[in-house]
Amino acid sequence: MPSSNAAVVIAIDNDANARAEAPDDRRQTARMMEALLFASAEPLSAADLAARLPEGTDIAGHLRDLQEFYSSRGVNLVQVAGKWSLRTAGDLSFLLSRDAVEQRKLSRAALETLAIIAYHQPVTRAEIEEIRGVLTSKGTLDMLLETGWIRMRGRRRTPGRPVTYGTTEAFLSHFGLDTVVDLPGVDELKGAGLLDSRVPANFQVPEPRAGDELTPDEDPLDPGDEALPEAR
Repeated sequence: MPSSNAAVVIAIDNDANARAEAPDDRRQTARMMEALLFASAEPLSAADLAARLPEGTDIAGHLRDLQEFYSSRGVNLVQVAGKWSLRTAGDLSFLLSRDAVEQRKLSRAALETLAIIAYHQPVTRAEIEEIRGVLTSKGTLDMLLETGWIRMRGRRRTPGRPVTYGTTEAFLSHFGLDTVVDLPGVDELKGAGLLDSRVPANFQVPEPRAGDELTPDEDPLDPGDEALPEAR
């Protein structure tokens, strides 16, 4: 049996060997992570990556390294909805525009409704109509539900218990947002020409609420709610 001193020496030698092998191991792990991100059709979370990579992998460190590596390349590593994805660099998106296929063009009413849900969620159909100043057709909400960009969250604790709506992870992914808090504010909307520069001085864009947790004035959906057509 080796003495305690010998055991310490062996342990130190093993640590030294591990450190010597670490750079190669790290490069290989980075290649594996890169392959997973490239091949995945959907953004991957840190947990998704950890489940496929060697135990003890420095997931956060590798993601930082890859994000830095790709920062000046034709594709960037971006975080959307709390997950990670390789996407075409924003300044090069014009190269792919001719290959884009528009599946369905949203109506003005649908776009307005989507914006209201994104900024005011959780929000009911009646509240959407109050903000827009016009009635919202059942078809408009149905279309947005079909796109997967909005979902029924719960039921408002008011008479009639109307359904509340919010955005989804698919909404964040499509628009390249990590959370709804990243939605543009007044200055950004003006800069993009989406808001009249002469809006009243007291005009404010609401700060979107992040998170899927129900608010104190919401109850969970009733059993079978999500299987029913939008009629609330």
